[in-house]
Amino acid sequence: MSAGHAHDHYAPSNFGRAFAFGIALNLGFVVAETIFGFLAGSMALVADAGHNLSDVLGLIVAWAGLTMARASPSPRFTYGLKKASILAALVNALFLLVAIGAIVAEAVRRLFHPAPTAGGTVMIVAAIGIVVNGVTAWLFARGASRDINIRGAFLHMAADAGVSAAVVIAGFVILKTGQQWVDPAMSLAVAVVIFWSSFGLLKESVWMSLAGVPSGIDVDEVEAALEQLEGVVGVHHLHVWPLSTTETALTAHLVVPERSSDELLARARTLLHDRFHIQHCTIQVELSDARDSNC
Repeated sequence: MSAGHAHDHYAPSNFGRAFAFGIALNLGFVVAETIFGFLAGSMALVADAGHNLSDVLGLIVAWAGLTMARASPSPRFTYGLKKASILAALVNALFLLVAIGAIVAEAVRRLFHPAPTAGGTVMIVAAIGIVVNGVTAWLFARGASRDINIRGAFLHMAADAGVSAAVVIAGFVILKTGQQWVDPAMSLAVAVVIFWSSFGLLKESVWMSLAGVPSGIDVDEVEAALEQLEGVVGVHHLHVWPLSTTETALTAHLVVPERSSDELLARARTLLHDRFHIQHCTIQVELSDARDSNC
């Protein structure tokens, strides 16, 4: 019997400057949007400011999660704090739910108690928001496909750019028609867009928090691929789970008819890395005539 253990780390790029710039830029915009929202009597602007504030908090949480995930292993945390990035993604998703609830509550109130809105001010401030959110989203675009924590930051900003565009439309309609109900109605549309864009993040972050198999990996396919390795007659005790938002771990027992060399372990590790992007694998090799172990 022999065992093999390997680590191959995907190290996400350092987004520290992107986070710092994005937080500063959006915090300044939140202050401006809140002030002009109240001056213009626009619930759409105030709602968007509230959502942008949740995004600032989300960026802070995502940055903290990314930083903690880089911590070195210790006797108490032998994998380091890698799961901090998963928790950060989950907190970001929850921030979005809170923002949605606040927006819906105030928009419904304004539908029944409408107030005049300065459409021109709404359009100008929201147009600035398109630029602010668009630039911030661009800062995280290159990491969105590899890390759900970074993807959370990207989705927040990309959704906000779309939301600001919707607010511009609301301001234009109010200027042309004088229909004040358009403002809270657009706020409800904003809430729907936010929920739609964030549901996937919420689902995946909860899944990963529960150590579910990361999306994009089929356990049956992994098992079949390992069984097809030359010299392997069976696979059992196969487990796959996320260590962080970017790293996946696997343990498995490979059953062989006769004692094997380290070459089999090397081929198995290469297969898992190249085909399934699994960076941490612990593989135990057993003889087919040996009694099954439950360890």
